[in-house]
Amino acid sequence: MSIELTYLVWSAALALVYLFVQSTFYRVDYGVDYANSQRDENVPPPSKLNARAQKALANFLETYAVFVALAIATEVSGRSDGLTQWGVHLWFWARCAYLPAYFIDVKQLRSMIWVVSLIGLILMFVGVAF
Repeated sequence: MSIELTYLVWSAALALVYLFVQSTFYRVDYGVDYANSQRDENVPPPSKLNARAQKALANFLETYAVFVALAIATEVSGRSDGLTQWGVHLWFWARCAYLPAYFIDVKQLRSMIWVVSLIGLILMFVGVAF
């Protein structure tokens, strides 16, 4: 299996980690009964950690579709090379670092990690498109 496909599979596990963290903080905030309900009532604002988990998940999902498309395009086209491989590594490991960075609140760290993941996507795009 190619590096791109290997990381695509592991990215699904990473997506589940993001989802697990978000759903855990949601349940801590609102309780299991409310989380399992239709949620028709007005919900109080989330706690700081719950809000961060929600934002981190949303941010992950914003780039995840692009990553999946580029990983599949790389595999289908047979255009795996140094650029696509570096891109996959940068995106994946930056996304691994992004989740805890969202919680530790070091000024600019989260944004720098996001930029690294974006560079990874750009490398993948250039590698497969040109």
